[in-house]
Amino acid sequence: MTRSQGFVEILLRQRASQDPNATWLCYEDATYSWKDTLDNCLRFANALVNLEVKPKDHVAIMLSNRPEFLWAHFGCTFIGATSVPINIAQRSVTLHHYLNDSGAVVIVTEPDFLDYILELKPKLPNLRHVIVVNLSDDSSKFEGRHSFEKLIGAASTNDPEVEISQPGSVSGLLYTSGTTGPPKGVVNEANDTQSGAAALLAAMDVKPGETIYTALPLFHGNALLISAFGSIVLNARLALAKKFSASRFFDDLRKYDAVEFNALGGMISILLKQPPRANDREHSVRTVLSAGCPSDRWEAFESRFGVKLVEFYGMVDAPGLLLNDKAKVGSMGKPLGSYEFTVVDDDDNTLGPNKVGELVFKSPNGPQTSYHNLPDETQWANRNGWFHTGDLAEVDSEGYFYYRGRKKESIRRLGENISAWEIETVLNQNDSILESAAFGVPSELGEDEVMVAIVLQPNATLDYAEILDYCAGKMAKHAVPRYIEIVDELPKTGTHRIQYQILKNRGLTDKTFDSTIKSLIGTQVKDQVKTKKN
Repeated sequence: MTRSQGFVEILLRQRASQDPNATWLCYEDATYSWKDTLDNCLRFANALVNLEVKPKDHVAIMLSNRPEFLWAHFGCTFIGATSVPINIAQRSVTLHHYLNDSGAVVIVTEPDFLDYILELKPKLPNLRHVIVVNLSDDSSKFEGRHSFEKLIGAASTNDPEVEISQPGSVSGLLYTSGTTGPPKGVVNEANDTQSGAAALLAAMDVKPGETIYTALPLFHGNALLISAFGSIVLNARLALAKKFSASRFFDDLRKYDAVEFNALGGMISILLKQPPRANDREHSVRTVLSAGCPSDRWEAFESRFGVKLVEFYGMVDAPGLLLNDKAKVGSMGKPLGSYEFTVVDDDDNTLGPNKVGELVFKSPNGPQTSYHNLPDETQWANRNGWFHTGDLAEVDSEGYFYYRGRKKESIRRLGENISAWEIETVLNQNDSILESAAFGVPSELGEDEVMVAIVLQPNATLDYAEILDYCAGKMAKHAVPRYIEIVDELPKTGTHRIQYQILKNRGLTDKTFDSTIKSLIGTQVKDQVKTKKN
């Protein structure tokens, strides 16, 4: 029987052989050695074989940050199955899309999300098994239900008895925002990214045995691939937080003696908003690997916390990377590895220095990823030999790239990419709503806030509280709009496509409802004027 071992299995076996009792994972007050990690991955892989999961089958993982996520994700690769990480905030239409589009035969989840999955299960013909972490004895029974702990407890740590010629991808099938359409699953076939990835990991400046900390969710590529998988490559420890807490963040770093963490732009702003402490610099962190740090907060963050900020650009859709480890404030950096980056106009003509256009890149070996079940979208994204990011950028005369916003109609809020589709699909199912458009407006945290423009059905009435109540539980919390405006019509092209850029340019108006103050923005302004006069 032939069973090909993938890179992650080879590394885990090497670590467990060389130093079996050394700690790899720290989670809350528990620690797991390299041997523990390898054994748990093997147990999960064998548990899947016992459930008749085959190579190339898809296994969804809808878990919060916890060790079981890592056993499941990496364990899938041992039998050539593909992990499908799912954002735990997803509900209803979007959750169904993830599970149906991927064709997942198994989902690993926890009790908090079980009801949402069971509601959809009759509409998911491929889903045969639901594995639940911490499944209580009194949980209702249903066909295909399994306790995670009992399942892996009964599985062996032997090599799985399955014949595979190719192990599962380390990244699995990661879904990215679909802008105005459903989220797209990214199939990673990259074979020429190691030099770029190695340079990115080297820039983190983490030595063997030192600790990387992450509070970012494992269902995203940043925590899963850079922090978790990266720590295995670097022979470093991984300290995993259940979730991000600004007030406890640096206390956690001290607890685990971490030397590095990754941040998204919104995190930098939130941490700076915390009240200054006398011990702000009393920690072991040397490097912060950041994506999207606002340029006006870069030096303030470094100065207050005594760290070096290294900025990079990368995306799930394709593996090209930019890195700025030269402290050039505001820049995403220069290309890593064999990838070539440039900036183009709408006709794919290369623009000169200091001209804003779309950021594109390419590998000398051709496209390295594809969109699952979407050959036309894959071809369009890679048109004219370049992968089109949908992001706007410019490059200076020294070859440093600078982010200048999004060309596509996606929204980024608190580090989450949100598809307009996932918001509009929910809203448009309301009987009182004729149509809607979701788009991003600037946030004081440096990313976006979600705004929707809504056209009501003729003679229909709907107040803002009813709209927000309707959204609750039907979409991810981070997708629920902060701003709502009821309009007579949406701007459209001659072919009846919504003109999102017009809406974004118009932004907030006096008639926009702000859910944080529970009133129209115009009302707030008038109240402020009255207060000043009095």
